[in-house]
Amino acid sequence: MSDKPRVWVSRPTFPGIVARLEPHFDVTVEPEERKFSPAELAMKLAGQDAAIVGLKDRIGAAEIAGAHRLRIVANLGVGYDNLDLDALSAAGITASNTADVLNESVADYAWALLLGAARRMNAAERWLRAGHWKATEFKAWLGTDVRGRTLGILGMGRIGQAIAHRAVGFGMPVLYHNRSPLPEATERACNASFVDKQQLLRESDFLVLVLPLTPQTRHAIGAPELAQMKPTAMLVNVARGGIVDDKALAVALRERRLAGAALDVFEGEPAVHPALLALDNVVLSPHIASASHETRRAMTALAVDNVLALFGHGPHAGRPPSILNPNVLAQ
Repeated sequence: MSDKPRVWVSRPTFPGIVARLEPHFDVTVEPEERKFSPAELAMKLAGQDAAIVGLKDRIGAAEIAGAHRLRIVANLGVGYDNLDLDALSAAGITASNTADVLNESVADYAWALLLGAARRMNAAERWLRAGHWKATEFKAWLGTDVRGRTLGILGMGRIGQAIAHRAVGFGMPVLYHNRSPLPEATERACNASFVDKQQLLRESDFLVLVLPLTPQTRHAIGAPELAQMKPTAMLVNVARGGIVDDKALAVALRERRLAGAALDVFEGEPAVHPALLALDNVVLSPHIASASHETRRAMTALAVDNVLALFGHGPHAGRPPSILNPNVLAQ
């Protein structure tokens, strides 16, 4: 057996990019993408020095209990609610994500969802494919104009800012809410104004969610929050399932207390609440906001760079570019 450190990659990605690890590591790549049980993850991680994983792979104390050689878990995603950072840090294991490289792609997709919901594109396409289009009717399939409406953003990090920049072309004022206001220069660049959450809910015509999933943000949009929104408003979620109470959202949409929604993420995904599936005023997609050729390649490259850097290789040697728990390196 080779003396090289060992890396486990939990899903097929881009072989040419992962091959950059091979001069320095013994690399094992899973042949298909699937959800591993906690026991399977523990077995896969045992004896590994590094792991490149995805959002399906929930890694905490139990999964790393026998992984005595493990030094880094590199997550293929900007969100990392699948990782128990406290457990990893306590075990001296570095964690990383793929921050920044997917900002523009996710922002583009958020706008695609917003526009699709506003103009009822998915429902109209299903109607057409079903063979219902016999003649054009002047008042059929009326949607909502976007230009000049108020865009609200809950979670004004880098992706939220990228979404706000795109609003300029639509002549949309931007309101946002964060834990704290952005610097004034950043607000000016985004043409955005900080408001409290209640004002954001009341005044947004389109509300886009871009905040991380934490115990504090779970069901940040539930029945009480939906009740504060305009009945003409639309909700877009490109963040995480669990931030929205999907059951409460389905009720608001069904009762037309909210005009529409567009969702790329869901509670309990890949399962989707059946009430959402039955509605024609919601656009649904299977967690693909970062799924472009360019972005997924960049995400893989950054995960590889993080692993290489931790072991002293590559241009970032000793300094993983997107580490989540830098305190571990100081130990």
